[in-house]
Amino acid sequence: MNRNYLFRQVGRLAPLHHMRRSSVLMQPAIMAKRFAPLSKPFTADMHPEARKLEGIVFDMDGTLCEPQTYMFAEMRKALGIPKKQDILEHVYSLPTATEQAAAMNAIREIESTAMASQVPQPGLVELMTYLDSRGIRKGICTRNFDAPVENLLTKFLSGSVFAPIVTREFRPPKPDPAGILHIAKSWGLTRKSTGEAGIPTDEEDHHPHVAQDKGQDDLLETETGEPVADASALIMVGDSIDDMTAGRKAGAKTVLLVNDVNRHLAEHEDTDVVISRLDELIDLLEEGRL
Repeated sequence: MNRNYLFRQVGRLAPLHHMRRSSVLMQPAIMAKRFAPLSKPFTADMHPEARKLEGIVFDMDGTLCEPQTYMFAEMRKALGIPKKQDILEHVYSLPTATEQAAAMNAIREIESTAMASQVPQPGLVELMTYLDSRGIRKGICTRNFDAPVENLLTKFLSGSVFAPIVTREFRPPKPDPAGILHIAKSWGLTRKSTGEAGIPTDEEDHHPHVAQDKGQDDLLETETGEPVADASALIMVGDSIDDMTAGRKAGAKTVLLVNDVNRHLAEHEDTDVVISRLDELIDLLEEGRL
């Protein structure tokens, strides 16, 4: 299957939905708007108080498929690192390319074994069928490598297009917003920079390793008037703090797919909406309640 992978050669549940007001890194006046209901064609004069939804970005493990959290313990054991240590940060911090490659191969083997038992999230097919019927673009931004993503899409969503698909090889990974912003830019969603600390430039988009040593909370300064990615018309759907933080930093609305493990994130300042099944998004989008 010809998927559009990015840099694959480079190196009891909460209520139905939970709305909150929260600070937004970029364009707060625009982000305060809801998305126009998808039940009717969008025109600016029909929906002066709302904006058009331009696409949805999904995490994979725990979002498109049910969580396989046991993998993380196995990965940390294989790498010999403590529970609180970020796995990818550890791999990238290893002193030689040989050591990094060996560590990466170790965690890939664990993921490759686990992908045989992937289970789709309840409501997955229903939501994707709905989004396709409404012409809504779909992308993926994940810290997984490409094989588990391909496996999931081939098994359960073979007729549905996701592009771009940002995988582990893209750096910096979530919670940095760079992957989401790349997807926005690839969809032609840009704005003119105000010249303040903002979002990755064209140079960083084409060279994913440029920002690998940049702090996750740091965003690049841009020249005034320079076209930069604008994710304020996007939704980020995920199940982790990395997903919510990356979405918030990118300027997207965030949707948490809640479970017994991540329930505490329902009250997190970076979470806009909480759902317990993927297909709960259908009514929210159809009626413009997001």
